[in-house]
Amino acid sequence: MSRGKGGAYSAARIAARVAALGKEVSRECEGRRLDVVVTLDRGFIFAADLMRQIEAPVVCHFVREEVRDVEHGGNARREVFFGSGPELKGRDVLVVDAVLESGVTQDFLLRRLGESKPRSIRLAVLLDKPAKRRVALEPDYFGFRTASNDMWVGYGLAAANGTGRNLRQLSPGTNGMHRKSGRQRKK
Repeated sequence: MSRGKGGAYSAARIAARVAALGKEVSRECEGRRLDVVVTLDRGFIFAADLMRQIEAPVVCHFVREEVRDVEHGGNARREVFFGSGPELKGRDVLVVDAVLESGVTQDFLLRRLGESKPRSIRLAVLLDKPAKRRVALEPDYFGFRTASNDMWVGYGLAAANGTGRNLRQLSPGTNGMHRKSGRQRKK
């Protein structure tokens, strides 16, 4: 599913796409146990909805990235760290994140999880932004592909000020932050 610049995704459209992804994942795991590794903080809502659509036994694990500026040999560089990962030897693994942009962090996490020799490892993202990719990584499953370079808000993704994760729709920029309430204020 593709969307050009601009545009938003309604709650109904997101729900339909997540249901379709859940069926696709279910077909591929053929009823085997699936270990789902969820990236915090932005992947939790997508992951919860996706897992409810998967018809197989699911075990959920959470990882949180920590980005640090590290000095190495007199040169400063940014590195990504994750806490200790789950034991996944021989397991079917699905890594779930909300957005795939540069791919650097997800590529690092997939390689790190792969060190424990899982049976299979796949990546599911809600938004795929291939124009910003810096590594050769494509998601196995994606909800929507977008050419927008905007920050997206809603459905687990926060605006710069941290608000908006609870919005049911997904909008570029801060458009989703100005939703109207269903109730009129009485004067």
